[in-house]
Amino acid sequence: MLYPSIFNDNLFDDLMNLDFPRFVPAGNAERKLYGKQSPAIMKTDVLEHEDHYEVNIDLPGFKKEEISLELDNGNLTVSTSRNVNEEEKNEEGKVIRQERYMGAMQRSFYVGEYITEEDIKARFEDGVLKLSVPKKDAPKPPEKKVIAIEG
Repeated sequence: MLYPSIFNDNLFDDLMNLDFPRFVPAGNAERKLYGKQSPAIMKTDVLEHEDHYEVNIDLPGFKKEEISLELDNGNLTVSTSRNVNEEEKNEEGKVIRQERYMGAMQRSFYVGEYITEEDIKARFEDGVLKLSVPKKDAPKPPEKKVIAIEG
């Protein structure tokens, strides 16, 4: 018997629990796109260090190519998107199921107007995007120079 599954999650898992399943009127597209991890999408930890901030964003199931970082007027935006196209065929090659899902999400952080793209370091490992953002103050205005008046 075929059980529908998305990202290796059995869609009937909720029915096997003792609790009654929750039915969402418009469908649960986020769960279909991101599986059981949907409640954990974009959970973020921000740690403060002496000279920088460390930002850790959980992105389970994503690939590095699906993540983009943009810096605009001091706002750092982390965006992800996913396009899923699943197709199953039986032995004769007839389509027995075909599903398409598309979704995107983003999160923004104000990091300061004096931070540049070169200042921010980013790594993606084990489903966690790790950002290092330096603490940077506004540039100091040049010191006033006194000009001596002769005479």
